[in-house]
Amino acid sequence: MFPVVIAVAAGLLVAAGSLFTVDQRQFAMVFQFGEVVSIVKEPGIHFKVPLMQNVRFFDRRIQTIDPEAPEQFNTREKKNVLVDSFVKWQVVDVERFYKSVGGNETVAVQRLRQTINDGLRAEFGQKTVADVISGKRDEVMEIVRKRADSEAQKIGVAILDVRLKRVDFPEKISDSVYERMNSERRTVANQLRSEGSAEAERIRADADRQKEVVLAAAYSKAQQLKGEGDAKAAAIYAQAYGKNPEFYAFWRSMDAYKQTFRNKSDVLVVDPSSDFFKYFKRAQPGAR
Repeated sequence: MFPVVIAVAAGLLVAAGSLFTVDQRQFAMVFQFGEVVSIVKEPGIHFKVPLMQNVRFFDRRIQTIDPEAPEQFNTREKKNVLVDSFVKWQVVDVERFYKSVGGNETVAVQRLRQTINDGLRAEFGQKTVADVISGKRDEVMEIVRKRADSEAQKIGVAILDVRLKRVDFPEKISDSVYERMNSERRTVANQLRSEGSAEAERIRADADRQKEVVLAAAYSKAQQLKGEGDAKAAAIYAQAYGKNPEFYAFWRSMDAYKQTFRNKSDVLVVDPSSDFFKYFKRAQPGAR
């Protein structure tokens, strides 16, 4: 009985040692005495020769190289800029990856970073600050990606994307650039204020001129209407006076009395026999 148990246990151990599982996120390489005998790319359960073969797994996911600090490059104008970038890469040929860098991701990342930096340095040296900040930024990234991908293929890696997160001047240069920009903006602002003040003065002068013209025209029109009114009033007075001169004189005298004696506190020294009081006198017999 005991030998049977030992045989079954040995069989189970051999069976377990002959199976291995490949995750969908991995490649698997099967080695026999240090030599690669097969590469497994399909996920699932696979077989190997126990005790003679061993398996090594490699990550097949897209990975990111994101440096902790930005790199400094020179532009065509010999100006220093700080470039913060990141790279997306992936193992596509696991056998070449293993043979070239021993399957070591750290070594692969170092080589890729050097390749990317060389490409960025070459492209930035041919571009102006305006190009790398906005004008030709996409073009720079695509050129660097293609060049880096061509080199990365030699170690079994594909460069999927290269992105510039930020392009900026070093702190000392940034301060001088910002100060120059502020000075230029202040100059433009002062010029605009000066032009605005001149325009405001012109508008005010034109408005004052138009006001004087309008007032003069209005005064002329008012005087014309006043003259026409006075002429019509004089004509009416003359016509009324011509119809009944005596009544007209009486009416004017009554109006004069009303205006003269409006305030009871006024004192008027006049000769009672003057013409001013002729309508206060007793009417003579035969008077009209």
